[in-house]
Amino acid sequence: MRPGRIVMLILGTLSALIGLGLMAGAGATGWANYQQRDNGYFTSPLERYSSDSYALASPRLSIMTQGGLSDSVSVDVAGSVLLRGSADAGKEIFIGIAPRNAVAAYLAEVKHSEITEVQFSPFRAVYRDVPGTRTPTRPADQSFWTAKATGPGTQQLTWDIRPGSWAVVVMNADASTPVDVNLQAGARSDLLWPVFVGLLVGGIVFLLIGIPLIILGAAGLGRGKGGPPSVFRAPAQAYGAHAAPVPAGQAYGGQPPAGQSHAEPVPAGYAYGGQPPAWAPPGTGRVVYPARLSGYLDRDLSRWMWLFKWFLAIPHFIVLFFLWFAFGVVTIVAWFAILFTGRYPRSLFNFNVGVIRWSWRVAFYSYGALGTDRYPPFTLERTDYPADFDVDYPEKLSRGLVLVKSWLLAIPHLLIIALLTGTAQTWIYRDGQWVQVGVGISLLGLLVVIAGVILLFTGVYARGLFDFLLGLNRWVYRVTTYVALMRDEYPPFHLDMGPRDPGDTPVGPYGGPPAGSGYSQVPGIPDSAPPLHGQPGPVGTGPATTGLATTGPATTGPADGRTGFYGVGGPAAGGPDATGTAATGTAANGPAAIRPDAQSTPNIPDNPDNPTRV
Repeated sequence: MRPGRIVMLILGTLSALIGLGLMAGAGATGWANYQQRDNGYFTSPLERYSSDSYALASPRLSIMTQGGLSDSVSVDVAGSVLLRGSADAGKEIFIGIAPRNAVAAYLAEVKHSEITEVQFSPFRAVYRDVPGTRTPTRPADQSFWTAKATGPGTQQLTWDIRPGSWAVVVMNADASTPVDVNLQAGARSDLLWPVFVGLLVGGIVFLLIGIPLIILGAAGLGRGKGGPPSVFRAPAQAYGAHAAPVPAGQAYGGQPPAGQSHAEPVPAGYAYGGQPPAWAPPGTGRVVYPARLSGYLDRDLSRWMWLFKWFLAIPHFIVLFFLWFAFGVVTIVAWFAILFTGRYPRSLFNFNVGVIRWSWRVAFYSYGALGTDRYPPFTLERTDYPADFDVDYPEKLSRGLVLVKSWLLAIPHLLIIALLTGTAQTWIYRDGQWVQVGVGISLLGLLVVIAGVILLFTGVYARGLFDFLLGLNRWVYRVTTYVALMRDEYPPFHLDMGPRDPGDTPVGPYGGPPAGSGYSQVPGIPDSAPPLHGQPGPVGTGPATTGLATTGPATTGPADGRTGFYGVGGPAAGGPDATGTAATGTAANGPAAIRPDAQSTPNIPDNPDNPTRV
């Protein structure tokens, strides 16, 4: 990764975040300024305040002025406060504002209550009782009040704020006890308009600095980083002679043998790159989608390490925060690019794919699958890490779909994902009102915890649970690809379980145009072929298959007979009790297999941005 581009991305993200914060503040300030038009006030709800004492005092005007004003603020621009209240029937109320030291002298040795905190949703007033033995004189007879209102019924006081320290006092007009009144406070400030303009200008400036830095950084990190196309990872269950035999005793779906990468070189005679084959082996029910997610389980997972992976992954979470913010900015820019040109800028596309790939590695390691103990690499590019994600680059995207696909058309999928990854919500009665709170964890998170607990106590990872988790994650990441505008193809409502994505299967011989507009079949691949996503083949001895074949000796299950699990104590590469003979057929040096493209033509142009080698 290029250090200069990374610095640009970080600085751009920080600048854009500051800009967004200033814009949010400008929006709130502008709304507040609009609400106090025509000499209006921001008013609190009318609430009841009561105390078994002679007076209610607020030693600060923070309720009305949000923390008070500096002494340097001039009187003519500061604004004003409003106090409105009434006492019980038969009593008169007194409301006054005076310098804080004068109020302290008047209430010295007088039992009173200071209002220290007020919350309005729900309403709650916090008082600090000040003891005393002296009976105060009538408040209206005092001369130190800067503003006052007294009398029966509802009384209202308005006062232009002045520099200094002020206090509010509410009493019965006859200085009796207890005090039980209904009060409402309000404030207005002429400072809101200049504050709004300042925040707005500052936010625009920071965004104009940050967004270009993000785009330049993302484009630099994504330029030339399309990565190899769909590589073939599953060790022994893949179709084709390129799948080297896996030593007996290696867990199904586990790490490759020492020195062998997950991303093996593509052999001669197989298409390299481009769109995935639009077919699925008969009887598997698998579909191919141009966003491909895979994950292969470690053979010897630690029993307890998963308990701390969330902590170990914190550096990744910090980096991903910046990357996903940039991802959002890049997606907005790509939206306009697609709308006007019908193309997704290639470097930005590669960057966004890299961000999703990075996230999937971290999820596979920590919170999404717990499938490996190998620490994820800090890179956007494809590596030999056991979890991978890739999306085929679209040469053309619909200008019309970009207007609706990321929100309207995706609603059915988003509802399903909300059920998979969202927490349950319930209503509880708290502090006098009903509030909605989240309870428990998501379904995906619960399954991951269950898998971790099983691993902790048994040392094995349940095979069916791992397959199901990979299917759920695959669904989520396919929809993410669609919502992020990377493809126009609608994600299938299909749970492709297992470690290998259907799109990672090597292509078969070219057999003419696809059958219809759906997913066509590949000639020469019988129903008895092993499942597409890497599940073990049929149990027992069976006839040899034809077409693309896997060579090498048959493997047998573990000596202790335990089946149904990956990892420690799991089955051998050939599946539980696999004793079938090796299949024969077309070898790696056989006839070239050419991918049928969308136009059903066997020739694939050589594109340097998306190399295709036949």
